[in-house]
Amino acid sequence: MTIIYLMTAIAEPRKELAQRSPRQIAWMRLKRNKVSMVAAGVALFFVLIAFLAPLVTKIFNVDNTTVYPNVLGDGGVPKGFGGGISWHHPFGLEPGVGRDLFGLLIYGSRISFSIAILTSIAFVAIGLFLGISAAFIGGLLDNTLGRLADFLLAFPTTFMYVALAYPLSLRVEAMGLAHHNGARIIVMVSVLVVFSWPGFFRVVRSQVLSIREKEFILAARTQGASNMRIIFKEILPNLWPLAIVYLSISLPGYLAAEAVFSFLGVGVQAPGSTWGLVLNDATNFWQRDPAYLAIPAGMVIIVVLALNLFGDGLRDALDSKSDR
Repeated sequence: MTIIYLMTAIAEPRKELAQRSPRQIAWMRLKRNKVSMVAAGVALFFVLIAFLAPLVTKIFNVDNTTVYPNVLGDGGVPKGFGGGISWHHPFGLEPGVGRDLFGLLIYGSRISFSIAILTSIAFVAIGLFLGISAAFIGGLLDNTLGRLADFLLAFPTTFMYVALAYPLSLRVEAMGLAHHNGARIIVMVSVLVVFSWPGFFRVVRSQVLSIREKEFILAARTQGASNMRIIFKEILPNLWPLAIVYLSISLPGYLAAEAVFSFLGVGVQAPGSTWGLVLNDATNFWQRDPAYLAIPAGMVIIVVLALNLFGDGLRDALDSKSDR
């Protein structure tokens, strides 16, 4: 009886585990990773603050346009501790102009996050579509897309954007699609997407080539399933974990890329506000007002680190072969 009881006790958890779906198992693994859950909370907090900027700044009674010249001292440096940090100005003031730094960073993060999210979703969607099409249809389409991907991967993305940003922005403005910073945002997202999808396309293509030879695909064919049904019901569900991982890992990279491009002067420009623009301006005052550089730099580091940690945890949770 004791042996039977022990065998039953061992078998019950396995039975319970087997009844869970892959999504439930992944969520259970992710919840056990405390670092990733904390990182997800930090990243979500910053995203919500960014897109609720009007509400948040109203609560703190600040904005990104009002100037406070009376609080500026010699050389345009804000008076008081930490560049004018106070209850009314939690992060201090912008040197030289006197705008509230908290409002600048909150509204600036909206542009930064919007560029990162749009770019990540666009290149993942294009990579999925083209990768599935190339592997499933094959032939001339597969060869053409493969050579195009190899061609685009030969170009350094950063240098290509720096070279193309100004002339393409002028072309977008001439076409009447957008003006000034709107044109620059369109060009930034477009160039990053064009040079990013080939890498994901190659991964998707290799995965589809493997999946289409599986037994469940052959079984679906024998039952008369159409190609569209096989793609949407059999192949695409097996690619969602890969797409989600790529999406989560690419977000911090594009967030940092936007800050770098704006810092270099080829991204969003004044009177717009992004983290990169604030950091660029802070280099002129870092000796007299170190907080003006430390606060935005710290925010960028915290957000990028949080997104990276969450992406690593999500990848481990979705990987059935991972032992973490």
